[in-house]
Amino acid sequence: MTHLPVIVDPSHATGIARLVKPMAMAAAAAGADGLMIEVHNNPAKALCDGPQSLTPEAFADVVKAVNAILPAIGKKPVTVENN
Repeated sequence: MTHLPVIVDPSHATGIARLVKPMAMAAAAAGADGLMIEVHNNPAKALCDGPQSLTPEAFADVVKAVNAILPAIGKKPVTVENN
């Protein structure tokens, strides 16, 4: 327990794109306050972190899965910022 926000980075924590979704879902279920997920239009050609990057379509799937979990723990669905 902490008074500080807990932000989970499933991209760097796993280093493997296929593990980002289950790690993000687990973090959401555990009550994380936020997620940092790497997204790239073409992960295979990314100059760095390609193996852990999601395509925009895969990222949208993660957001959908996380949003399905949040009401069960009393949180509102997440919104996505394009930065």
